[in-house]
Amino acid sequence: MTSGPLDHIRCPRDVHDLNDDQIRPLCAQIRASLVEFGKRHGGHVGSNLAVVELTVALHRVFDSPRDAIIFDVSHQSYTHKMLTGRAAAFLDPRHYDQVTGFTNPAESEHDMFALGHTGTSISLACGMAKARDMGAVPDGGAGSGSIIAVIGDGALSSGVALEGLSDAAEQGGNLIVIVNDNEMSIAENHGGLYRGLARLRESDGRAEPNIFTALGMDYRYVEKGNDVDVLIEELTRIRDIDHPIVLHIHTTKGLGLDEEDARHGVVPGRHEFNHWQNPFCDEDAPVGSRKTYGALAMAQLERRFPDEPGLVVISPATARSNGITPGFRARAGAHYVDTAICEDHAAAYAAGIAKAGGTPVLATSATFFQRAYDQIIEELALNGLPATLLVFAAGISGTDHTHSGSLDTAMLATIPAMSYLAPSSSTDFLEMLDWSTRSRAHGTVAIRVPGERILAYERGVGDGTGAGETDAEDRRGVDEVTMETASLRGAGDSIPVDEATRENPYGRYRIDRQGSQVALMGLGDMYPVALETARSLERLTGGAVRPTVVDPRQCSGIDAGTLDGLAATHRLVVTLEDGQVDGGWGERIASYVTSMDRPGSHGPHDAQPQVICLGAGKEFTNRIPLPDLERRYGLTPDAVARRVVKALSLG
Repeated sequence: MTSGPLDHIRCPRDVHDLNDDQIRPLCAQIRASLVEFGKRHGGHVGSNLAVVELTVALHRVFDSPRDAIIFDVSHQSYTHKMLTGRAAAFLDPRHYDQVTGFTNPAESEHDMFALGHTGTSISLACGMAKARDMGAVPDGGAGSGSIIAVIGDGALSSGVALEGLSDAAEQGGNLIVIVNDNEMSIAENHGGLYRGLARLRESDGRAEPNIFTALGMDYRYVEKGNDVDVLIEELTRIRDIDHPIVLHIHTTKGLGLDEEDARHGVVPGRHEFNHWQNPFCDEDAPVGSRKTYGALAMAQLERRFPDEPGLVVISPATARSNGITPGFRARAGAHYVDTAICEDHAAAYAAGIAKAGGTPVLATSATFFQRAYDQIIEELALNGLPATLLVFAAGISGTDHTHSGSLDTAMLATIPAMSYLAPSSSTDFLEMLDWSTRSRAHGTVAIRVPGERILAYERGVGDGTGAGETDAEDRRGVDEVTMETASLRGAGDSIPVDEATRENPYGRYRIDRQGSQVALMGLGDMYPVALETARSLERLTGGAVRPTVVDPRQCSGIDAGTLDGLAATHRLVVTLEDGQVDGGWGERIASYVTSMDRPGSHGPHDAQPQVICLGAGKEFTNRIPLPDLERRYGLTPDAVARRVVKALSLG
């Protein structure tokens, strides 16, 4: 990488000190560095390339952290990090993993919040501006000056963003909302809001009706959103404004990528490719579990579309990440709906479809289902509506702390009148999907989409244990890989369901291997770990311990009959889950098994089996590799086996 102004930037003050003729070279150097970073390391490169000039202009005009800059989602904060003392993390491969992909106050005083979900920046800005205007912020302190929220057009349709805009207009005082309009969300934008943005772009900001002015906000439009000089001029004009204003800028996502680069990431302009650009070295990596199992699910549902007009797949914007390909969406037509980044709306929308007699399938990540928690409880479960939730990326992972799925069982498995299923194979997954979408007697059903351990196990790559979360992008075409994977355990066939069966067929645990002394219960993605632990135990004990292996298949109910039988015949029950133990599934198993009120327990002097609950700790983890987390939590087969031997006093 050639030298330039960026080499001398250690803090925003250094940006202020540059000569005017150094600003454009600074932008060019940052853009070239980000393209190279994307090729070698991967990341949210397309969205960051769109805001290089905006970020440089912000730090040229404003005084961070006195002037607070809040990046919505904050996956577009790479340039901000480079200008606030963290450039080495994007320039030097030795430092690539030293910062997170989102803003993080633990890294810098210039990062206001740890953010990874969308639409919240305006509400956060309102709160900071309120504290400033009430005199609660020390003079010269962070947030004592201007308050700026930078929100993308895709995030603008999020309900909380619209709530923030409505409140901002009434609040008054200096508050600047910058709408970065690159005509794209993760995929194409959906909803009437975007027709309004298009009219504003086409009219140079003069079209009516204007949603921003209708809400009571001042409004200005900048067509040349990638022209740093124009942005500096406009930001200087509004820097000291005494009322809330929206600055709507038109940018190009992926600006700086050529067509060769774009094969691996985002095509410059308006075309969907991938939200996350993988390193070029991962070009031949196999498709990960999310896309593999998501594509299998879509293939099974697609065959039913001609005969089931009410069968509808719903995705809140993150379709391609979960194997819902552009090809599938085109073929599905009205059977597919993208609600934009509006998870709470998506859940309530699914409830409406179900109430009217349709069959909704709502697919998104565990971390995003958090945003729809109220609607899942109130609109779906409380009303007993037969909807299916496909929960992707559940469990512990090496992701940023803003996108962890480790709270999914604690969150979803305790909701009344709702089942949370945890398949341990593609066959189970598709059978569960088929059952949940054919019967209307079961209420809401969530299905934990299998993860990397199960995919590795089914592909015959070892036992599936210790596999990192790759979320590999599709290099050969998802449809091709789906055909390859559909042969796994007969996956992909339609499974007939007895409509007369009113009971949940997955309420009973499945004992896959009958043994004695020790029962290993591996929930969902931990099932391969349970199998390998059984083999490790036999090796460690010379065959003296041959454990029972149980596939629970669900984590929302207690199979009292099976647990009573295990308690009567085993000295030790071990639960394995790749989610938070505190408040999770294992604790409910332990509470039942060790209860003196349990049927089959005859009082305090009865011999009660010991229960060991293994899973994630109660903590937010940030980019810690999955194998390291598994070792930290004692979730490797050898660690579990040693724990069992110690508990049985055999070693």
